[in-house]
Amino acid sequence: MRIAETFSSIQGEGKLAGVPSLFIRASGCNLRCRWCDTPYASWNPEGENCSLERIIGIVSKAPARHVVITGGEPLLMPGVAELCFAIHAMGRHITVETAGTIFELLPADLISLSPKLSNSTPDAESGGPWSHIHEQRRLSIPVLQQFIDTAADLQLKFVIQRPEDVDEVCEVLGKLRNWRAEDVLLMPEGTSAVVLEERSLWLVEQCQALGYRFAPRLHVMLWGNRRGV
Repeated sequence: MRIAETFSSIQGEGKLAGVPSLFIRASGCNLRCRWCDTPYASWNPEGENCSLERIIGIVSKAPARHVVITGGEPLLMPGVAELCFAIHAMGRHITVETAGTIFELLPADLISLSPKLSNSTPDAESGGPWSHIHEQRRLSIPVLQQFIDTAADLQLKFVIQRPEDVDEVCEVLGKLRNWRAEDVLLMPEGTSAVVLEERSLWLVEQCQALGYRFAPRLHVMLWGNRRGV
């Protein structure tokens, strides 16, 4: 399993924001979001191959009960289900963060789905061939539905840049069944506290109107755009 990094911090996003967690970041992604804040796990994937035993050793030494398997796209990683089973056997809570373009049945306590809106597609100048590839792959309604139908608990976390993105969220949700409003989170895009504050002001109003959760980015607000936090 190619791992870009492991680190202990607090969960910065989603239902479990603020919870002390160990992060295991898989390296490699089948998408190339233009605003990606972890390019070292997607645009320019780095890291080293780690055995299951080595990763479990890291988990066993971490004080946090919550483990977050993230990326990149962790469902590209061979052995991710085996890793989840091993961590689950240790009595840890597992969150798997995925874009929801690949389905695998996992023993996770929380599946964190982040369906990519059109705001994620890179332009031809910056993305080259990835502009078309990303646009073709970024959203899979059948895969999202599989997760909704099988996950023990989930969240649908959408990255929002502009008010029009909220309309697109509603279009996506209109194609899905059996989701709950309390599982839908709208999160402002941004890697600085200034940008997040500006976008949060109007996004909170949208959340109130629609009955969805507002999702802050606590790690950016606390430490800025840094690795390992």
